Amino acid sequence: MSAKIRLYVEQDLTPGQSVPLSRDQAHYLFGVMRLGVGAQMLLFNGRDGEFLADVAEAGKRGGVLACVEQTRPLQMPPDLWLLFAPIKKARTDFIVEKAAEMGAARIVPVMTEFTNAGRVQRERLQAHAVEAAEQCGGTFVPEVAEAVKLGAVLDRWDAARQIMFCDEAQAGTSANLPAVQGPWAVLIGPEGGFSQNERARLLGLDHAHAVSLGPRILRADTAVVAALTVWQQALGDWG
Repeated sequence: MSAKIRLYVEQDLTPGQSVPLSRDQAHYLFGVMRLGVGAQMLLFNGRDGEFLADVAEAGKRGGVLACVEQTRPLQMPPDLWLLFAPIKKARTDFIVEKAAEMGAARIVPVMTEFTNAGRVQRERLQAHAVEAAEQCGGTFVPEVAEAVKLGAVLDRWDAARQIMFCDEAQAGTSANLPAVQGPWAVLIGPEGGFSQNERARLLGLDHAHAVSLGPRILRADTAVVAALTVWQQALGDWG
């Protein structure tokens, strides 16, 4: 297949469906990528899989794509959430991008006692998740939730969802996970670590499992990649 550009759209996708483009999308496809009428690309919307599409109309301020056929069905990731304490802007963006690439189904910024970050811009982070899905070939885009306090998350937690709690106090021990199938969440704390109260609460939960990510204490963004790798290899869809 000659189509190399992948584009996320919000419209439903079916064979023969016309997809109008926004001004920004038209600028990217026709101004930046220099595509013209007849060019082909791949579309996905996170619901209907991936479709091959032709450029039917191309203009500076808009355009229309025509869906041809489905090239891949929707591929859902495992039922895995990532909960993380936001850090500096660029590194928070990195976390969201890597979580989308590595198969997180939902991404939740959580504010802990030692979180030291400004306002979390959910729309910007959601855009990064979309871009990551476009680049990595995914057909699903994880939702980025609004930031919420960790305590509030745990207050209404469904005990059926296990928590892989990455605790720097466990550094140097083995990262053994119980072979429990079903929904899971990976929880990564701030660079200052969890507070004593937060750690005690998590350790008191039957569905929370403290693990180590090796003999060294990792930066928060590195810890996200390491933790998702550990979980995917043990319980996810990498096997």
